[in-house]
Amino acid sequence: MSAPPHKARPAGQGRALPDTQQGMRRRNLSRVLHTVRDDGPLSRAAVASRIGLTRAAVSTLVDELIRTGLLEELGPERPGRVGRPGSALAVSGRGAAGIGAEVGVDHLAVCAVDLRGEVRARAVRHVPNRDRSPEPVLGELTELIHRVTAEAESEGLWPAGLAVAVPGLVARDARTVVRAPNLGWLDTDLGPLLPEKLPLTVANEANFGALAELWLGEDTPRDFLHVSAEIGIGAAVVVDGRVLHGNRGFAGELGHVPVWPDGPSCACGGRGCLEQYAGEEAVLRAAGLEPGEDRVGLLAGRAEQGDAAVRRALHDAGTALGIALTGAVNLLDPENVVLGGALSGLSPWLLPSLRSELARRTAGPSCPVSVSALGPQGPLLGAAHSVVRAVLDDPAAVAERG
Repeated sequence: MSAPPHKARPAGQGRALPDTQQGMRRRNLSRVLHTVRDDGPLSRAAVASRIGLTRAAVSTLVDELIRTGLLEELGPERPGRVGRPGSALAVSGRGAAGIGAEVGVDHLAVCAVDLRGEVRARAVRHVPNRDRSPEPVLGELTELIHRVTAEAESEGLWPAGLAVAVPGLVARDARTVVRAPNLGWLDTDLGPLLPEKLPLTVANEANFGALAELWLGEDTPRDFLHVSAEIGIGAAVVVDGRVLHGNRGFAGELGHVPVWPDGPSCACGGRGCLEQYAGEEAVLRAAGLEPGEDRVGLLAGRAEQGDAAVRRALHDAGTALGIALTGAVNLLDPENVVLGGALSGLSPWLLPSLRSELARRTAGPSCPVSVSALGPQGPLLGAAHSVVRAVLDDPAAVAERG
């Protein structure tokens, strides 16, 4: 997927740079790189005009970014401009790349995204991961990472880092999966089980899906609630362009909000959780269908054909989602709710009852509900783009690692 048109950049997710001369240089390198990526190709003079630095200062910064392989010169600007033509600058398509990976209940996926925002390599393996120990699952994921990395390197790219999306709670160390009920994992440090050479970030899949929506979505607001689902249901709260992680990093577990307290038991240990009514497997059970490899495709196909049981199950799932979302909307007052992940493919049958329930129960004006165009690709793209954003936000760190 290509980079979206220029729009106001959300605040970075990485560490703040110090207020020192060195920190200022690093921030200016980031400003130059972001400007060329968002608005380029541009000359040095055009970059200087946009960010308010002298042409000499920008030229020094540009030279450093070229040396580290993050920018490239395309040659003289097109004719017709007054004065001596400058050399047009663009973000390199043969430099750093972000490697994103996803561990799903029934699949593994890896992709490489370059600094221009284009997916350059991708690999997917459909495999049941529920109740498998982390070692073989991450061993298979590592094979896919090596395959994607090799393909990216054959095109002149090199991996700047690895980000892994998982369906569970992740500690603030951004490495340890504290609990992933649908995988059966507890207190698992993914670091020793993944390629050591790549800087690693692990996060909940809904958080990465929300970041993908923030960075790649069309007209996405800076305050919204992102709901993502397959077998489990997660959510991410974005406030002023940042994901709200909570005190322990566990914010957003919408799937384990009780909808009916005396309902069926859940893998989390509770009862009547949203996941038991609106997760893929729950909807299939309610419709009297056996789960297969393409659960969403099966449900959508039957619903399109007018299957009454499937449509009723999806209607009830939408109602449950509306009830659970009401609490979040009343508490947080987001500008929008974005339906992503597998839910996006079922939106024609979920949205009517979801919107009706949300409007009926919300204390203030009804909160708009939209559907993500990224669909189930959101978490994987968000993971890869988070590495790219880290490079754009602190390009000097790339040179230090090199």
